[in-house]
Amino acid sequence: MLQPLGFEVNGKEDKVFRLRKALYDLKQAPQAWNKRLDSFLLQLGFVKCFVEHGIYVKAKIDVDLILVYLYVGDLLITGSD
Repeated sequence: MLQPLGFEVNGKEDKVFRLRKALYDLKQAPQAWNKRLDSFLLQLGFVKCFVEHGIYVKAKIDVDLILVYLYVGDLLITGSD
C-alpha cells in the first residue's frame, strides 16, 4: 500500500492506515443515511407521502411544488418551475 497522493509524509513513506471497516460495508449505513435525510427534509418543511415513503413534497398554495424522490442512495428532485 502507498500513501494517497497529496497526503505523503516525508520520512514515513512506509506508514499507512489500514481501514478495518468502511461505512459502506455496514448493513446499517443505508438506514442511517435515510434517517438523517428524512429528518433534514422534514426540517425544511417537506411532507412525507403516506403511500410511497420515498417521496417528499413541499408545496406553496397555487405557486410552487417541489418533489423529492429517494430510492436507495439516489435522489430525484423535480418541481413545477
